Amino acid sequence: MKRQLSSVLLAVVMIGTAHAADAAGPEPTVVHAGHLLDVDSGRMLSDQAVTIANGRVVSVKPWTAAAVGARGHVLDWSAWTVVPGLMDMHTHISEEGETADAAAPLKTSAARQALIGAMNARRTLQAGFTTVRDVGVYRGFADITLRDAINDGLVPGPRMFVAGAYITVPGGGGEITDVPKGTVVPPEFRRGVSKGVDQVRQHVNLILDHGADLIKVIATGAVLTAGTEPGKPEYSEAEIHAAVVEAAKRGKFVAAHAHGAEGIKRAVRAGVRSIEHGSLIDDEGIALMKQHGTWLVADIYDGDYIEAVGRRDGWSPEILRKNEQTTEAQREGFRKAVKAGVHMAFGTDAGVYPHGDNAKQFPYMVRYGMTPLQAIRSATINAAQLLGKEKELGSIAPGKSADMLAVACNPLKDIACLRQVRGVMKIGQPVSLEP
Repeated sequence: MKRQLSSVLLAVVMIGTAHAADAAGPEPTVVHAGHLLDVDSGRMLSDQAVTIANGRVVSVKPWTAAAVGARGHVLDWSAWTVVPGLMDMHTHISEEGETADAAAPLKTSAARQALIGAMNARRTLQAGFTTVRDVGVYRGFADITLRDAINDGLVPGPRMFVAGAYITVPGGGGEITDVPKGTVVPPEFRRGVSKGVDQVRQHVNLILDHGADLIKVIATGAVLTAGTEPGKPEYSEAEIHAAVVEAAKRGKFVAAHAHGAEGIKRAVRAGVRSIEHGSLIDDEGIALMKQHGTWLVADIYDGDYIEAVGRRDGWSPEILRKNEQTTEAQREGFRKAVKAGVHMAFGTDAGVYPHGDNAKQFPYMVRYGMTPLQAIRSATINAAQLLGKEKELGSIAPGKSADMLAVACNPLKDIACLRQVRGVMKIGQPVSLEP
C-alpha cells in the first residue's frame, strides 16, 4: 500500500510540474534594439527591449537588465535600427518574371512555377518584407498554393494575401496575348476572363471559392500586355461594381489595375478598395479618391527598370512606348496625390523586376513628394490599414505579430538604408539571411 501511495503521489507531482511548465509557456525572446522606429507616433526610440512570446509583441520598454529579467533569450540588434516588417501591396511572387517573350508563362510547368515561387518568396522575406499582397497570377490559383505552403511551414516566405486570378476582359490586360498563331491558352490561364456583369459575378465567386483573399480587376489596358492600351477602359462601372458587391458579400475587397484617368474614376465610383498603378490619373480622379477614401498603390520605380532592361533585352517597341508614355506621368500623379492627402500604400509590381529588390522604390517615393517617415508608413501601418489588419500588423506594438527588420543605419535620414538588411524576424522567428 505504501509503495502504491508513493507511486500515486509521485505521479501527481509530475503532472503538476508538467502543468506548471505548460502554464509558464516557452521562454520569451527579447530583442535589444539600438534604435526602434515607432511608426504609430513617428518617434525614433533609443535602446529599447522588445519582448516577444508566442510570435507576438508583449511589451516595448527601455533596455535595462530588469527589462530582460531572469528568463528569455536575447537577440542582440543593439548596433542597428529596428523597424516593423515591411509590407509590399503589389507583388507577383508566383511568376517567373518579365521577359521579351510574351508566351513565357505558357512554357513554364506548374512544378517549375512552384519552385520559382518558393525562391521568390524566400528572397522577398530576406529583403525584410514580411507581408505581401500578391495581386494576380496567370496560372490560376498558383499563388494560393504558395501562400498555403508558406503558412504550413513548407517553404520560407512572407505572409501572403492573394488574388488567385485576374478578372479581365477577353484579350484584355490580364490575358496572355501576342502569342504565335494557333497557340491554345489552357483554361487554367483564363480562370477570371469575364465579359458582362453575370460572368464577372460568376468568376469572382469561383476565385473566392478557391481560397483567394481579394479580387483583382483589370479595369484598363496594361503597359506590359500587347494589344492593350493603358489609357483605355476595359470594364464598365457596372461590371466593376458587380465585382465589388460579390466580393463584399464574402468580406473581401477589390483591387483595380487602372492606368487611365477614366478607368480610375469608374473603379473608384464602383467602390474598389485600391487603385493599382494610377499612371494617368487626373485632378478629378485624385479628388474622387480622396472623397471615397480609396487607396493608391503606385509602382513608381518600375519605369526606369523597364526602360533599361527592356531596351537591353529587346522587349517589344510597343511595351517600351507605353512605358515611356506612363512613367513620368505616373510620378507626377503620385506627387499630386501625396500633396492632396490620398491614402497611399507601398506597392512595387515586383516580378516585373527581380524579387528581393522591393526596397529600391523607397528613394523614388521620397523624391516624388513623401517624407522618409511617410514612405516607411506606407509600407507598414498604412499597408496594414489597406488590408484591414492594422490591429495585427504594421507596427511594433503589444499584441501585434512580431515582424521586424534591422537595418544598418537610420532610414529617416537615408531612406535607401532600408536595403542594408542586418536581421529579419517574422512572427517572432529570426529569418536566415543565407543565400
